[in-house]
Amino acid sequence: MIWRRTLTTSTVATSALKQKKKWDAIVIGGGHNGLISAAYLARAGLSVAVLERRHIIGGAAVTEEIIAGFKFSRCSYLLSLLRPQIIRELELKRHGLKLLKPMASSFTPSLDGRYLLLGQSDEMDHSEISKFSKRDADAYFRYEAQLQKFSKLLDFVLDSPTPEILHGSASTVDLLRHKLQRSKFWAQCLGHTLSLGQKGMVDLMELLLSPTSKVLDKWFESNLLKGTLAGDAIIGSMMNINTPGSGYVLLHHIMGETDGDRNIWSHVEGGMGAVSLAICRAAKEAGVHIETDKEVLKVMVAESGRANGVLLADGTEVHSSVVLSNATPYKTFMELVPRDFLPVEFLCAIKHSDYSSGTTKINVAVDKLPQFPCFKINNTEVGPQHTATIHIGFESMEEIISACQDACNGIPSQRPVMEMTIPSSLDDTISPPGKHVISLFTQYTPYKPSNGSWDNAAYRESYAQRCFNLIEEHAPGFCSSVIGYDMLTPPDLEREIGLTGGNIFHGAMGLDSLFVMRPVKGWSNHKTPIKDLYLCGSGSHPGGGVMGAPGRNAARIVLQEFKNRY
Repeated sequence: MIWRRTLTTSTVATSALKQKKKWDAIVIGGGHNGLISAAYLARAGLSVAVLERRHIIGGAAVTEEIIAGFKFSRCSYLLSLLRPQIIRELELKRHGLKLLKPMASSFTPSLDGRYLLLGQSDEMDHSEISKFSKRDADAYFRYEAQLQKFSKLLDFVLDSPTPEILHGSASTVDLLRHKLQRSKFWAQCLGHTLSLGQKGMVDLMELLLSPTSKVLDKWFESNLLKGTLAGDAIIGSMMNINTPGSGYVLLHHIMGETDGDRNIWSHVEGGMGAVSLAICRAAKEAGVHIETDKEVLKVMVAESGRANGVLLADGTEVHSSVVLSNATPYKTFMELVPRDFLPVEFLCAIKHSDYSSGTTKINVAVDKLPQFPCFKINNTEVGPQHTATIHIGFESMEEIISACQDACNGIPSQRPVMEMTIPSSLDDTISPPGKHVISLFTQYTPYKPSNGSWDNAAYRESYAQRCFNLIEEHAPGFCSSVIGYDMLTPPDLEREIGLTGGNIFHGAMGLDSLFVMRPVKGWSNHKTPIKDLYLCGSGSHPGGGVMGAPGRNAARIVLQEFKNRY
């Protein structure tokens, strides 16, 4: 299997891990953030080793050949949020990263025979939306412009370590340096804020604090347009679009870019594992040692309260000056770190953080492209609708609300909402000729259903078939085209990928768990109550998605600490 061969490590690296007496840095977890941290640290001259529990590097950004000939982006499935400076600084394109822009960004078929296709051009977007509402067509571009204006402010926040308070004693020099850094952050933040003007700031606060439903009802009247746009507010969460604060998640998912073009979600040639592979190559070029099949059992902490390495499941001790954890905050502090070294209030906050998830990922191998009669063009050729994110079950906001309510009542959604993508429509390297790979990101599925168990094969099959039947309503013949599929429920995502609760963001992205509140109040700058232990994963600022900002920001903090220490 090609991805296993490419992304696993050799016995040479294993020998190096055992022979070296002490590393400058050990990174727990070879997900994209861990690899990014490692690459930046090594480029600065530190000796770094990355330890990955699975047989494959990449965490949730992996490509796996589950069905012979079909290579699935098993968890994450599109790229937009990866920070452009990371792509540039680590030269990821030189290391093989190739982005494939879709011909259209969004396709929403409707059971009444109509459809909404967006993202081909401004003129075509206006024409498409005008089919439903001329008023909405005019408002859409003002709406997009406002969100892009807000994104510029958030760019600064995403790429900056938080202005966290200092813990413990510090020298006068350290206090002065920290005060200067905080003052610089707030001065720059104020500058970006003032550029919005008072009206812009009020509009931003309204978006951040309001329910998504209220925001979209204010802007638009078409049910199909509102349902399509509302999908960005619920991805990966158990959040309802009527929940105050859900507007931030909407903004979080539109602030990415591809080659400078905002809000373009691209496929990656070779699948999402190619992103991790490119970062892996950059890290190895910088001198990073990367190990797979190396499960960390615990972080070793000296009596002084400083982390000084890790203990592997096979009994091997690996010593280091600092440890960075790319695991979830819950996994790190509730399972890997000796609790005696952690404040009670800190442990309580970590334990009771929101790790709930409503996500089940289904990867499907099919023998033909799905055809949507509403699109009127029925042939076997790839069209713009096939390259877009296809929204199934998003015909109105009420459908999303109903699907979420089912899960709140303890059962998987009777009519799930799904983001459907067909990466093989643009990438001929991941499926046999004439056949295709389909990704279904489905919601809502509770971690522990009240009417069955995900451990039951028949129960799992019934949910998958429910999703396939819903697609069949829009694309007749889909069910008969299915060759096979792979399914990851919330417990599967937790067990196989290491995502606590199955939460793809390493923890909820509500306003109470962002910025200086992420992962918990008082510890947002990647440091932890354990000296020389840092968080570099999505559970730290600025949050989840294949963004890389947590990894880059954590590396900057560690390098500053090394500079001050030595």
